[in-house]
Amino acid sequence: MTRWVLIGITALGLSGLLATVTLDPSEMGAAAATDSIERGRYLAKIGGCNDCHTPNYLEKAGNVPEDRWLIGDSLGFNGPWGTTYPTNLRQLLRTMSEDEWVKSARTIETRPPMPWFNLRAMTEADLRAIHRYVLSLPADDTPVPDYVPPGRPPKTPHIVFVPQAPKP
Repeated sequence: MTRWVLIGITALGLSGLLATVTLDPSEMGAAAATDSIERGRYLAKIGGCNDCHTPNYLEKAGNVPEDRWLIGDSLGFNGPWGTTYPTNLRQLLRTMSEDEWVKSARTIETRPPMPWFNLRAMTEADLRAIHRYVLSLPADDTPVPDYVPPGRPPKTPHIVFVPQAPKP
């Protein structure tokens, strides 16, 4: 039970991503491109993106090979909004240009527990670095379950986000 509580609490503080870009080192210079990718790796790690978007990341205290990062997860988050699943960011970001990602991150509003407001607070340079980092990872089309509307039971393991009254 403690593990699921930890996952749920951490999920509330996550910072995610949703975009894609083609990195052209000739435009940036190889050193700048590498620095930007490293910055994106750092932001994805400390921003909590892996906490939800990488299977078993929390349970293994971050000890998940990087080639498995950000592929989404079938562990759902259930609440009054229905049941949401962490997006496969590698797949999603490959459908967006870097500019489209920045625009999306500036306007997105998603269901819990994704902290979309954290994306909006990031600098443009940070958003671009995240996009470049995600695109530097190998493509991965691991499927993620579809959103389940309120009132319908999820068919996968899920964390329930329902406030509990204190016991007398």
